[in-house]
Amino acid sequence: MEKEKNKRALIQMGWTILGCVLFAGGVNLVIMPMKLYNGGFMGTAQLIRTFLISVIGINVGNIDLAGIIFYIMNIPLFYWAWKEAGKGFFVRTLIAATIQTVFLTIIPVPSTPIIEDMLTACIIGGLIAGAGTGLILRGGSSGGGQDIIGVICAKKYPGFSVGKINMIMNFAVYGICVMLFDIEIVVYSLIYATVTSLAIDKMHIQNINMSVMIFTKQLGISKAIIDEMGRGVTNWDGTGAYTQQTSYILYVVISKYEVNQIKRIVHKIDPNAFMIFTEGTAVTGNFEKRL
Repeated sequence: MEKEKNKRALIQMGWTILGCVLFAGGVNLVIMPMKLYNGGFMGTAQLIRTFLISVIGINVGNIDLAGIIFYIMNIPLFYWAWKEAGKGFFVRTLIAATIQTVFLTIIPVPSTPIIEDMLTACIIGGLIAGAGTGLILRGGSSGGGQDIIGVICAKKYPGFSVGKINMIMNFAVYGICVMLFDIEIVVYSLIYATVTSLAIDKMHIQNINMSVMIFTKQLGISKAIIDEMGRGVTNWDGTGAYTQQTSYILYVVISKYEVNQIKRIVHKIDPNAFMIFTEGTAVTGNFEKRL
């Protein structure tokens, strides 16, 4: 189990690093050349950067200050993550936010857009940045900002998801953009933010609940699931209509992220077990969301 745990942690770190690269690349290479704005905390950091450069006259060459400002804004949120989501999530988020800030700072913003069509840039940039954020969340951490708020709210309130929190917080930033910039910039920024939010919720599979029915003739699967996954299992006996033999029917609710783990546990005990997975299960009551 310790070996499996270390392997899972290594995979999660791989998702996190890949997600950081994708997010920073999507923002700097596709969105920034179009003069579009992110929502939430990153959008706020972009607005502050624009103020520092355009109004105060700070010049730092090709370095984009938005990533550094974004990191500074996250410092109080790191403390909140520690208090509400635990030490593990805090450490992973600190690492992810640091890596993301480094890539946002070092990836150069092209002087001319790579994708010239504004709508296409919004869709492609939103898919890349959203997929990146979703991979970071899949790795058990977050890139900071509203992602921290989204994870904590999703754990406390079943109706929330990180993507929904992103969309809510975006309206505040784009409300300011309406007063400062051309309406066309705001409209396309909203399109980009919407695509990003949808991509996040598709990639963040820990946020998707699944019910699993397991049909087996072997004993011990329920105990293995409880011991290794910490999930509750409901058992009842059944009879095969064709064979007239007794079968054990197990029912458990998990996140989509845990599908491979439960398959491994079941097939280790009974390679012939029959399993049914139902995605999008609505759950109320004592169910732990592990984001």
